[in-house]
Amino acid sequence: MKTKQTAIRIKNKRATFDYEILERYTAGIVLVGTEIKALREGKANLTDSFCFFFNNELWVKNLSISPYFYGSYNNHNPRRDRKLLLTTKELRKLERGTKEKGCTLIPTLLFINEKGLAKLEIALAKGKKEYDKRDSIKEKEDKRVMDRAFKSKI
Repeated sequence: MKTKQTAIRIKNKRATFDYEILERYTAGIVLVGTEIKALREGKANLTDSFCFFFNNELWVKNLSISPYFYGSYNNHNPRRDRKLLLTTKELRKLERGTKEKGCTLIPTLLFINEKGLAKLEIALAKGKKEYDKRDSIKEKEDKRVMDRAFKSKI
């Protein structure tokens, strides 16, 4: 008997505003029991999190998963470093990409796939300057105005 799972999709809304996304990858994430239970309740925050390499492995830092309410002494540390799972080829490509000036790895989306596994979408990104942010705000507003004008004609 299968139970219906709710779609858990936790986004990093600041990522597209602060960074220009170059490439996206989907990585598995190593979690303990109470972390996946808290994640299924939607208690996670991607703000201020970033990825780094340590011993040729990719880790995510500052990913906040709140403690599980029913977890006892077994509860996890909310901001511990978590290992990401990618292929060796992808890891090498990302490591080369982060060595370029201004490039970094940021988590953009945390979700549970159809098999019930926690996945983290990470992006190789380049930081935006202040004037780039103003341009993206202007483009967003222009698109919104055009959509309103199109809907009013229908």
